[in-house]
Amino acid sequence: MVGVASGAPSPTMPDEPVDVRLVALDMDGTLLDGDGRVPAGFWPLLDEMTSRGIVVVPASGRQFATLRALFGDAAAGMGFIAENGTLVAHRGKILTTDSLDPAAVVEFVQAARAAAADRDLGVVLCGVRSAYIERDDAPFHDEAAIYYADLAVVDDLLDVEDAALKVSFFDFDSSAGAAPAFARFRDTHQVVVSGPHWIDVMNAGVHKGAGLDRLRARLGLAREQVVAFGDYHNDLELLDAAGHSFAMANGHPDVHARARYVAPAHTEAGVVTVLEQLLHR
Repeated sequence: MVGVASGAPSPTMPDEPVDVRLVALDMDGTLLDGDGRVPAGFWPLLDEMTSRGIVVVPASGRQFATLRALFGDAAAGMGFIAENGTLVAHRGKILTTDSLDPAAVVEFVQAARAAAADRDLGVVLCGVRSAYIERDDAPFHDEAAIYYADLAVVDDLLDVEDAALKVSFFDFDSSAGAAPAFARFRDTHQVVVSGPHWIDVMNAGVHKGAGLDRLRARLGLAREQVVAFGDYHNDLELLDAAGHSFAMANGHPDVHARARYVAPAHTEAGVVTVLEQLLHR
């Protein structure tokens, strides 16, 4: 998700050449431009990286199906960390999933229903086969559809028969305003603010960084061979898991505090700029 301006310094780069073998990319506010599109300059770089054996891994709160559709035919040779790390895939094969206990899902949905009495709040149950919503009004449905290509409207989320990877909450006002409704789950689960309006709840210890560690281990790569880019709180662990981490210039100050380097803003094709320099030294 798009972060807040941070007054970031000029972009920085590693002093020495990097043996890049895996590139992990957050989507919204990071790779995608201001219109939510992949920058034109990224496609030839993707072809080059694939030909050089570099694994390109979108790492997002978005659904696996949504990410695959975004990259079209190129997705067949890529890795994916979807649903904020609850699903990891490589070359079209799902490697790992991490699903919630059904009793926990009931608690999360009931908490959201109680909070919705005072807030304009929508819930997405993010399953392995599809994502599910109860609200079918256009404003919420259209917002959820941006991130969930496989999206079904159901009468009751608690009747869904699908393993739940995470439960996401969209607050039309702000995620900060909705956060207190889910604060009590922090003792037992991973509760992360994914953007100005989204909150995700997953199993404890599940995040993009854990997904990156799993994929990196499968590929037999060293941490120093990994480059990662991010802009918001749900990217913090992703950056921690990479030997070379870049905060976007538009990123949240907390992200700048955790990353080793700074990339130009997503509206300036910052990921493309940095990758061109890393790959062509």
